[in-house]
Amino acid sequence: MRLASGISPKNMRLNRCVSEPISIDIWSDIACPWCYIGKRNLEAGLAATAEDDDAPQVTITFHSFELSPDTPVDFEGDEADFLAGHKGMPRAQVEQMLDRVTGVAKEAGLDYRFDLLQHTNTVKAHELLHHAKAEGRQHDMEERLMSAYFIEGRHVGRVDDLADLAAEVGLDRDAALEALRSERHLADVRADQAQAQAYGIQGVPFFVIDGQYGVSGAQPPEAFAGVLRDLWAKRADAGSVLEG
Repeated sequence: MRLASGISPKNMRLNRCVSEPISIDIWSDIACPWCYIGKRNLEAGLAATAEDDDAPQVTITFHSFELSPDTPVDFEGDEADFLAGHKGMPRAQVEQMLDRVTGVAKEAGLDYRFDLLQHTNTVKAHELLHHAKAEGRQHDMEERLMSAYFIEGRHVGRVDDLADLAAEVGLDRDAALEALRSERHLADVRADQAQAQAYGIQGVPFFVIDGQYGVSGAQPPEAFAGVLRDLWAKRADAGSVLEG
């Protein structure tokens, strides 16, 4: 695990109240296979800490990051074709890499179907996530988009398909469609990307924990649990000192 301190902007409050939840800000792309794995591993780490006598309390916010912003909405070819062209790797090597990722995903409880996956541009999916956030359904939308993309072979780049997925998590379809067509949340997507650049984030998933620590990559559940327990214990220690 890579833990990097000092990534927060000057105006970020670092001395957290002991009773405040630990904030977890996640930069990810719904078309990033490691991001879905990282999400599952974080959830497993949180489930492990939930059994503690003094379980860490957290708030989670997802932020936009586009891995391949130049990708067309309707890409001609499968995932191996895209990666072979994008990375300049032989197709056989790409297929081996996808097999490896599929195996790691399986360990996290995810059944990836790269044979069904429809590669696409994800900017509209990110806009939808901001719309869902405004409606209090960001976590549900993030999960639905990732499952649709990696497991079900659904298209997540066209506005009508995205509106259907929004409705499936309980959002108003027409409102979601209007938000996507008007590009109302495009500025929010760009703001997330600008913040990622300011932090020096070059790959995802990237987790900013409590505004102080950067965790890069799809770390195992025990790594997330360890960091959260450590931070929560430090909060308790700080509270004891203040009370004393």
